[in-house]
Amino acid sequence: MVKVPVVSPKAPRPVGPYSQAIEAGELIFLSGQLGLDPQTNELVSDQVEDQTSQALENLAGVLQVMGLDLSAVVKTTIFLTDMADFGRVNQTYAGYFQTDPPARSTIAVKALPLGGKVEIEALAVKNR
Repeated sequence: MVKVPVVSPKAPRPVGPYSQAIEAGELIFLSGQLGLDPQTNELVSDQVEDQTSQALENLAGVLQVMGLDLSAVVKTTIFLTDMADFGRVNQTYAGYFQTDPPARSTIAVKALPLGGKVEIEALAVKNR
């Protein structure tokens, strides 16, 4: 199987040695996105809701270069530095997946790169 890196100017540059996404057959593995502004590579705000929204917009930006949108997402993993933020993250997240939301896991972590409060990774399928 051929793996193809996906690069989008509508998402932040990676902060380490990884691709924004990898396309492998019908699957697209999207690296975790923080709430970073794609132009500045800085957090959009210190508010977890803003970071959640931007992380999802960044995922959408990567999918967009492939002609897809968030409806192609079948699984997400959310990493939170504070589980007390779960309700606020959940409310923001729900606005992006109003119909047939993907499977999801939410995991508490000690810290995230660049001081982020939330990171979201995804698995999408082409031709869904």
